[in-house]
Amino acid sequence: MIEKIRAAGGEVYAITSEPQSLADQAREHWELEFESVGDPHQEIARTCNERGWLTLYANRGRLEFLQRGANWQVEHPRGHFQPGVLALTAAGRVLYRWRSVPSMENLQGTVARPTPGHVFSRIDQALAAGDATGDAAHDDRPEVDQSPPPIPVFVALLLANGWFLRARSFAYGPDAPPLPRRFAVAGARLVGFVLAWVAALAFLPTLPVLLAFGAWAFWAWRDVDRALWSAMDHSEIVARD
Repeated sequence: MIEKIRAAGGEVYAITSEPQSLADQAREHWELEFESVGDPHQEIARTCNERGWLTLYANRGRLEFLQRGANWQVEHPRGHFQPGVLALTAAGRVLYRWRSVPSMENLQGTVARPTPGHVFSRIDQALAAGDATGDAAHDDRPEVDQSPPPIPVFVALLLANGWFLRARSFAYGPDAPPLPRRFAVAGARLVGFVLAWVAALAFLPTLPVLLAFGAWAFWAWRDVDRALWSAMDHSEIVARD
């Protein structure tokens, strides 16, 4: 969609709550054709909120879970903001706006993003309607790129990514394999893990195996509860300074 947007006189920017060094790194790694801007203190996000354009949600919980899956130091002095999309005219009229509202339906903002085609069609419609229509309303039910997996499957994949010793995030890293491949590897580990427990039940005394599995399940649940859910403390940016 980049060429279409530029042909219409527009430009695209990616804004992240990571430092500029990581924004530049991701731009190079992903071979993006537009600028990537680091906004760790959420100055741009706060300006968008103050002008009534778009108010993003931000995670303000602990960073332990994200750090587990990252090979770089995770630093979010004001939390890391949830995804959003904002399209403006040169005069500041809102052509399109969407924000991720963290919930269990989108795994606390992990998945479900508007498709580029959907966003562009809404922008095109707003431009055709003219300035008299005013700012576009929030798009609360966009066409999304993917539906979330069931929560138990998602948690199981996080545990598999940490070799079932602890939940480990699928955080971005320039030297990490593509995300689909990492999900596939975690899925293969999960299948092997299940088969190992089935084999244990088939060839070993049942009670010790069940007790061992119960102890592991309790430990895994405690780890997920401490590292994952406690990290997802959400508040709107407008609620802070």
